[in-house]
Amino acid sequence: MTTVSVIVPVYNGAATLAACIGSLLDQDQTDVEIIVIDDGSTDCSSEIVSGFSDPRLRLFYQPNAGLAATLSRGIDLACGRYVARLDADDIALPGRLRKQVSFLDAHPEITLLGTWAQIYEGDRPSQRFHRHAPSSDALRLELLLDNPFVHSSVMLRADVLRQSGGYRTGRGKGFPEDFELWSRLAEHHGVANLPEVLTLYRELPGSITRAVGSALADQVVAQSGDNLYRTLAGRYDKDACRAFAALYHGRRPSRSLLPDRQATELWQHAVSRVGGNVSGWSVDFATSRHRMDQRLKTQMRLRLLPAPLIGLLKSIKPR
Repeated sequence: MTTVSVIVPVYNGAATLAACIGSLLDQDQTDVEIIVIDDGSTDCSSEIVSGFSDPRLRLFYQPNAGLAATLSRGIDLACGRYVARLDADDIALPGRLRKQVSFLDAHPEITLLGTWAQIYEGDRPSQRFHRHAPSSDALRLELLLDNPFVHSSVMLRADVLRQSGGYRTGRGKGFPEDFELWSRLAEHHGVANLPEVLTLYRELPGSITRAVGSALADQVVAQSGDNLYRTLAGRYDKDACRAFAALYHGRRPSRSLLPDRQATELWQHAVSRVGGNVSGWSVDFATSRHRMDQRLKTQMRLRLLPAPLIGLLKSIKPR
């Protein structure tokens, strides 16, 4: 049985696809299959894949269906024990797949495993990194309101992924399919990040996984509100949970809808539901909680300011 199936969705990715595939073929975890699904590209993406002769590489073409549907097809096609992801924009650094397989083999309680990533601005390395919390308890807390995984870095257990129903499709523009799936998985399974930069994450305009706008922001608020509502098990109604999520993400709900005191109490209850008694918190959990506390306090202060002033403050870039 193949150990790892790597799903690479591509839409007009000719400029970066060869480097992406090359980084996978060069991995020292050799019992892999690389499933490239061309989601209706109008450039030469498929021809680039066909130019490789490695039998581990499988190419499929389909009319444009969007990211979630493309990933779902990839899961259906996958033969591996583990399913990994890499976007056509990105690079898997040496040893990534082997290190993820070794970790998952040694930790059967973990279903979802990401890595840290360095951000590239086009072809230029930046000094920015995604260094998310490593441990399951901290990640479960962060998943209430954020996505603490680099989608292009993850590896999952194929059987659990399929049992969970996989990615939700048909949810409309901007739906955060990865955030929603991670949130479901973390309710019943362990999740983790390897605290090592093993993925290069490329920021490019126009790629299928980089679209950011008001539609995505609204969907993230909705998903965060749903996560809180499930976690708090009826202690707060859906409107309060959605208002808190909107506040946390800077959408500025009115204080009459969610006063600061109620927002603080809601957050304290959510932290307790996830982390239990403070004496049992890990260092990672305490660190994540502190960072999220500070963000909440900042958003509470910001919503007291006039909207034009907030816009001005956001436009000022530090030197």
